[in-house]
Amino acid sequence: MILTSKARYAVTAIIELASSKDKQPLALSLIAKKQNISLFYLEQIFSKLKKSALVKAVKGPGGGYILVKNPSEISIATIIKAIGEPIKMTRCTSSSKACNSLTSKTKCKTHHLWQGLENKIYEYLDSINLQDL
Repeated sequence: MILTSKARYAVTAIIELASSKDKQPLALSLIAKKQNISLFYLEQIFSKLKKSALVKAVKGPGGGYILVKNPSEISIATIIKAIGEPIKMTRCTSSSKACNSLTSKTKCKTHHLWQGLENKIYEYLDSINLQDL
């Protein structure tokens, strides 16, 4: 599994929100500058986080984004899934020929190995929440 920059940036940016003093809204421009992330890219990420009800926009002077839930209730796996990044190790699907299978119902010989690793990665990321970090 390769963790994409989108997933890393989403986690990093939400950690910034979770660690903001007095839980005040943070402007995306501040997060972008502090973490050296493109503001345009961060806006796209936060659009997905907002749709997933992890963050909320606060308008007006001093506005920005805040977390909708307590940091202890938001796991790293939840963030990654919210932006549409799958936690996948296998490519054995009904539409994939990546397993060199003769039929879509056949899995490659290492499928269960990678599926088990995928499950462990998900369990690990789901066991860590923002408050832990």
